[in-house]
Amino acid sequence: MPKPLPDPTLDAPAQPTATTRSVPEPRIPGPVTLSPRGRRLRPPGWRDPYLLTAVLFAGYTQISVTRYQHLATRSWDLGIFEQAVRAYAHLQAPVVDLKGPGANVLGDHFSPVTALLAPAYRLFPTPITLLVAQAALFALSAVPVTRAAARLLGRRRGLALGIAYGLSWGVQRAVDFDFHEICFAVPLITFSLEALLNRRWRAALLWALPLVLVKEDLGLTVAALGLVVAARCRQDSPRTALCALAVAVVGIAATLITIVLVIPAFNTNSGYDYWTKVDGGFSLRAGAAVKLRTLVWLLLPTSGFLALRSPLLVVALPTLGWRFLSSDDHYWGTDWHYSAVLMPVVILALADALARVHNTPRLWLRSYANHLPAAAATAALALTTSLPLSVLTDPAAYRTPAYVAPTEKLLADIPDGASVEANVGPISRLTSRCRVFWVGSTHEITPDYIALDNTDGWLRDIPAYIRGLHPHTRYTLLGIDKGYVVLKRST
Repeated sequence: MPKPLPDPTLDAPAQPTATTRSVPEPRIPGPVTLSPRGRRLRPPGWRDPYLLTAVLFAGYTQISVTRYQHLATRSWDLGIFEQAVRAYAHLQAPVVDLKGPGANVLGDHFSPVTALLAPAYRLFPTPITLLVAQAALFALSAVPVTRAAARLLGRRRGLALGIAYGLSWGVQRAVDFDFHEICFAVPLITFSLEALLNRRWRAALLWALPLVLVKEDLGLTVAALGLVVAARCRQDSPRTALCALAVAVVGIAATLITIVLVIPAFNTNSGYDYWTKVDGGFSLRAGAAVKLRTLVWLLLPTSGFLALRSPLLVVALPTLGWRFLSSDDHYWGTDWHYSAVLMPVVILALADALARVHNTPRLWLRSYANHLPAAAATAALALTTSLPLSVLTDPAAYRTPAYVAPTEKLLADIPDGASVEANVGPISRLTSRCRVFWVGSTHEITPDYIALDNTDGWLRDIPAYIRGLHPHTRYTLLGIDKGYVVLKRST
């Protein structure tokens, strides 16, 4: 039987055919590029709050620095806070001689938060450091306001409310008032309210708690924030509601302990000096017309009164309460810096109210709500023509007046480290390098120099006035320029 012939295909290498595919050689993987779906998407307009903040910071800084450069300081507060921050920067007790020789500022208002400015002041020992820091803090507060409003209402309406807030009269008045510790309170309140509106209850409480280190009365604002958080989360998280109530108790206790124990411990008279503000008794009738006008200004241009529909407005009640119950009429009106902490509350209460009426069956209310953010921004822009930011359109704001250089030269003749008795005008030019007292408050201390701003002619007989201040000391006139008077103690 013949053997079968071997099959040549068994031993021969496979020949490629038309259907055979070549296997590609392995390649070293390169950098992986994520598709747009793999990237973290950001909502449209996420840069809006930061761009708005940058613009506001530039405007606020220009207002503050221009006022300082033009010798237009409005009060002694800038000098007071510079003395405190200067002491912190040199790791010393915050002695503020402007409040009285050797007076500890913690015995006046409890504001240890200002120590945060000490590192920057140590690098740049000038009052401009405080003014720029204040402008930055106020501008920063626009970020949470704009973000929270945009999340609730959409990009355009959120940006409109951010503009309305940044240009609000309360913030502009505060920026124009040299420096005050409430510049720390405003961003803390805005971040707390943003977290509250985003239902981040713990964050809302944590942002609120540091307010007790800004000023003694703000513990009541902490309590109000705690109550609002408790009311909003009581159904979803009863445990968080209890924590919020505990924070409210802590806020009230902090205010009481600070006023009754802490401040008197640092006060030279062992008391709280501002009890005298209510010596006339608590009264809402006193200055009723002024107080009513303040309420209208607070609610009409910023929210069209729609903010009254939001429980967030409760956060404004403590500040309005102590201001309107005080016997000091400086607290009642719309001037100064006292309304700055109310502006974010009203604006975000408006955003909350607008979100609540979004699906209302009342067509007129829905239409009113849809147009209100643009109306608030327009009103803020229109009112700015008579508010501090209007100086940005004046070319003179960018030029240093001719009278400034001679006056600064006269004050520069006072040597570093000298003791000086001064009124408002010279204070902020001297506190960074001299020991400065408020005119008429030195008592047993005889200062080396006396510097007075007499540009409005209030001082007619200089020798007689100086003898009244220090009858047993002789002072010689060092110079007079553009209404400023500097005298040196004779040896």
